[in-house]
Amino acid sequence: MKNILFLTILFVSLQGFAQHEHHNSKSDSTAKPKSSRTAAMAMVGNNHVHIDYGSPSVRGRNIWNGLVAYDQVWATGAHKATWIEFSEDVKINSQVIPKGKYGFFTIPNKKEWTIILNKDWDMHLADDYTPKNDVLRIKVKPKRTKNLTEALEYKIFPLENNKGKIEIKWEYLGVSFDFQNIGT
Repeated sequence: MKNILFLTILFVSLQGFAQHEHHNSKSDSTAKPKSSRTAAMAMVGNNHVHIDYGSPSVRGRNIWNGLVAYDQVWATGAHKATWIEFSEDVKINSQVIPKGKYGFFTIPNKKEWTIILNKDWDMHLADDYTPKNDVLRIKVKPKRTKNLTEALEYKIFPLENNKGKIEIKWEYLGVSFDFQNIGT
């Protein structure tokens, strides 16, 4: 009888240990974020330009005027709001933007997008966005692309004469705008 009781306790203990061990394992069944946080960085002259964003993927979804609504402020990425930082003052569409970090938002539309830089950069999506803190609003035209860009992508291109270009691509659309360094 003692042997049966001992074997029963041993069996139950080992079974519980096995379940606990499986529960704590670092297997591929661990939930992974579907939109990784990433960055685009470049030196444009002496200006270090850094964009930090969540990069969602298309994954067969309807993006424009579907997942991303037209005519509404979008954090232009996933999860936390996208932010951009300039290490020197820049000029965008004749407007001086002091060096610093800004929330980067857009208002997409089929024919025209509004690009927004906002004083508030640390928020979830556009939850705490307020237009009174905008430091820049410009209009740009979206362009169709031939190739699918599966994951949202930002690129920064140094151009001649202390100028640069910021480009955003996702699905079959892209938008871009130019800037010029005016810092020291």
